[in-house]
Amino acid sequence: MDKQGAIKIRLEKLRQCMKKDSIEAVLVSKRENYIYLSGFTGTSASLIITQERAVLLTDFRYIEQAGNQAGLFEITEYKGETAPAIGKSLKELGIRQVAYEHDFISCHEYEELLKNAEGIEFIPLKDLISKLRMIKDEYEIQQIIKAVEIADNAYTHILGYIKPGVAEIELAAELEYFMKKNGATGPSFETIVASGVRASMPHGVASEKKIEAGEVITLDFGALYNCYCSDITRTVFLGNPSPELKNIYKIVLEAQLAALESAVTGITGKELDGVARKIISLNSYGESFGHS
Repeated sequence: MDKQGAIKIRLEKLRQCMKKDSIEAVLVSKRENYIYLSGFTGTSASLIITQERAVLLTDFRYIEQAGNQAGLFEITEYKGETAPAIGKSLKELGIRQVAYEHDFISCHEYEELLKNAEGIEFIPLKDLISKLRMIKDEYEIQQIIKAVEIADNAYTHILGYIKPGVAEIELAAELEYFMKKNGATGPSFETIVASGVRASMPHGVASEKKIEAGEVITLDFGALYNCYCSDITRTVFLGNPSPELKNIYKIVLEAQLAALESAVTGITGKELDGVARKIISLNSYGESFGHS
């Protein structure tokens, strides 16, 4: 499945949901959502989708890009503020009611929309698009697999760079450089490298601290590939770890393997978490496992 074929199917599914819920039109401004529905990856756009029309509004910076990426949409250029352009398009399309991303836009943006789209009813879109995005299509799975491959290869690569005297931030830079060289547009999030006493911080982003022999090192990173993210966490020991650290590592590994074995169709995330959490708790580290 290619990208345009996937987007065509997504629009069809969205329109089916709109019809079922008696939604005349949807207004999409959240970047993750408009990328999903149109293929346009610029940083400024709004979509207006009805049963018959699909319009993408953006400014002059992105007109050429939008034309190249969003082939299933009518591209409309606007100048100045976004709300007047949206209001004008809604009126030109003859829309009387539009579902908007109530959990994304600010109060100010909502007030501006109302002011510029007088006579048009705005209703909450709720989680309609989120539910569509929740189940990945064939094209998305391909992108996720590639994002994981890039990060996995970066991990293998970085093992050769870990040695006493290297700063955490140097390791983070090398990870990100390797991922970009191998197809990533950037990291999925700020790369975490936490060593020694800093390794106890689950989100200890890389610092200027230099790694020392005998330390435990937490690596948490991912690759952004075609707008899809991977996320890999690995624990590395530089030298021979203490018996206590070996024991903790063994407990976490046991919990992970038990969860993997229990992962079957129909199990909830909470139930699966419980499988791993129980093992950690039975080994007296439950209070140290603060993740939700």
